[in-house]
Amino acid sequence: MSVLIVNSRSERGFTLVELLLAMTLISMLLALAYGGLRAATQAAERGQKLLEVTGGIRSSHQFVRRQLNQLQPLPFELIEQDNVRVVFLGDSRRIQYVAPMPGYLGQGGPQVQVLELVPGAEGDQLLFSHALLQDFTIERLLDRDPIVLLDNIASGEFQFLSRDEEGNLMGWEATWTQPDQLPVAVSLDLALNSDSPALWPPLMAGVRVDESAVSIGGGRAGYQDVIRDLVENPNGDER
Repeated sequence: MSVLIVNSRSERGFTLVELLLAMTLISMLLALAYGGLRAATQAAERGQKLLEVTGGIRSSHQFVRRQLNQLQPLPFELIEQDNVRVVFLGDSRRIQYVAPMPGYLGQGGPQVQVLELVPGAEGDQLLFSHALLQDFTIERLLDRDPIVLLDNIASGEFQFLSRDEEGNLMGWEATWTQPDQLPVAVSLDLALNSDSPALWPPLMAGVRVDESAVSIGGGRAGYQDVIRDLVENPNGDER
């Protein structure tokens, strides 16, 4: 007669305590994995936001510098009582000038352009407006909405560098008092809000156009001569 011996220990399975312990360990591992994934996702989002903000600041900075480098001494307004042909207006919050537009936007010739700091929902905004110089009136700047180049600005200021009568450089000024002349250079100092992840680099743009090369005394005829010269001699070669 044979006897069957059963190992009762191998057949009893897991106890409730062991099952709860296993579930607790799995939950802890899942929580750690989720926490790591969430931290990585947040870091990626912060990095993406930083890239977007930095890219926007860099693009705006380059655009403003390019436009200021290309200021042209072409009159867009006449102060009749003083017989002054205005080529540049500026104070700490706003500048108005003539410059070409980049690329296909430059069709039609130089344009009157305005850069200004205006209050926005979360600080100041840097706005850009433009209109063709040909037959320009101040109302033309209102034909389209201004372009927001930058927002979330805590404070900002334009400043201007000029020369005295002897040709010596003077200090930076917050108001331009010689509307019939171009400044030697223009600076734009901006401080962004404290929650901004990036900074506005210092901007001091020198005017590259030789003011004596463009006559502004001829009114509309003078403007047409300048446009004709730009078309026929775009590289500024001597003829």
